[in-house]
Amino acid sequence: MNLQLSSLSSTQIYHLMTQTIIPRPIAWVLTDSGEHNYNLAPFSYFTPVASSPPLLMFSVGKKPSGEIKDTTRNVIANKKLVVHIADISLAEQVTQTAATLDHGESEVEQSNLALVPFDDFDLPRLKDCPIAFGCSLYEVKEIGETPQSLIFAEIEQVYIDETVINSEQERLVIDALKVNPLSRLGGSEYAVLEKTFSVARPK
Repeated sequence: MNLQLSSLSSTQIYHLMTQTIIPRPIAWVLTDSGEHNYNLAPFSYFTPVASSPPLLMFSVGKKPSGEIKDTTRNVIANKKLVVHIADISLAEQVTQTAATLDHGESEVEQSNLALVPFDDFDLPRLKDCPIAFGCSLYEVKEIGETPQSLIFAEIEQVYIDETVINSEQERLVIDALKVNPLSRLGGSEYAVLEKTFSVARPK
């Protein structure tokens, strides 16, 4: 099968991309809606894009009403965010926090998720996530006919649960199977890691 995207609607293209670009990591993003009222939402159009400066990027669409989503609004207003890597035990909560709520309603509270202080950072982090990135806003870029917000976040610090660290010698080594990250497929499907393997790179 060979598909020409010019003949497809934006909804069909979205469905096609999410079915074929798999698996995708999930950025579970916490922001402050004001007065420590925390918004939390997952985004699977997500990737690292640079190491110097250390940048993450995720893409945020609009609410069904056409308004910008709370994540975008909060990041522009407060310039801070925490990007979490969730494990498979949090699949239900990750899915629930994708719901569209009114601005000011907290997905953290609705999902009964525990927060803990993120040492030396302005925002807390989710207690049960093995990895969290404390970030500041680097840039927001609007793209597309019904603009998506590309949010570039500069990593200031990283929390890593001690239980997923294999080695701290010459180079920090994380055990991916212990992280057990939740990965996005198409539709309502997720994937998990079952094994890892190594292939030597050419010299």
